[in-house]
Amino acid sequence: MYRVVLIRHGQSMWNVENRFTGWTDVDLTTDGYGEARKAGKILKEQGFDFDYAYASVLKRSIRTLDIALDEMDRMWIPITKTWKLNERHYGALQGLNKQQTALKYGEDQVKEWRRSVSVSPPALDETDDRYVQDQDKYQRLGCTIPRTENLMDTSKRVLEYWNAEIKPVVSAGKRVLISAHGNTLRSLVMHLDQMSEADVMALNIPTGIPLVYELDEDLHPIGHFYLTADGSTYKHEEMTHVAPPSD
Repeated sequence: MYRVVLIRHGQSMWNVENRFTGWTDVDLTTDGYGEARKAGKILKEQGFDFDYAYASVLKRSIRTLDIALDEMDRMWIPITKTWKLNERHYGALQGLNKQQTALKYGEDQVKEWRRSVSVSPPALDETDDRYVQDQDKYQRLGCTIPRTENLMDTSKRVLEYWNAEIKPVVSAGKRVLISAHGNTLRSLVMHLDQMSEADVMALNIPTGIPLVYELDEDLHPIGHFYLTADGSTYKHEEMTHVAPPSD
């Protein structure tokens, strides 16, 4: 049996401000730092260890991973950062307040933009400061910034990276920790569990709580569970009360 542990980054500043974040590089809140430390402590206390770790190139993902590994005294393990694990790009919605956007466009339209697998938000114009400001960073990383994405777009790049880079490492028996984002992890969970579009729309992944996937020799899921401080474990459907919407 193989195990992969997933962590959605700790609470970010724009999670608190209820703003669409996407590829905007915001940091963790004080509570987010605490969530990352708690995740590392839980993993250490429950006997988890890792050989490799992965993060996006957004600081909230990197910071969460660094803090959790520090708590485990495992900052020395190899870490790979990739833009393919970045959050879904929210296009012209990035930076906007979610409640105000719902008042402007209607709850149903915003829900479709946020939760649908195949519907994309309005695209960012290439002259928009929100698009231009990170051009140098992503050119150096060999990436063309998307102007908008739906969940299937996000899933395509996540699964390309999973199949090419992470899956072979797991198959070799290495213990892997992935620190990423709500929609990045929804994409991976959708693939692993072969979820329907309706089930994916209802899926939320909470910040800062380790999610363990147990896999067979073909890397098909045997089961999954969230780890908590008291040693209790929960499945996705049991965590909806603590999971804020993906950012």
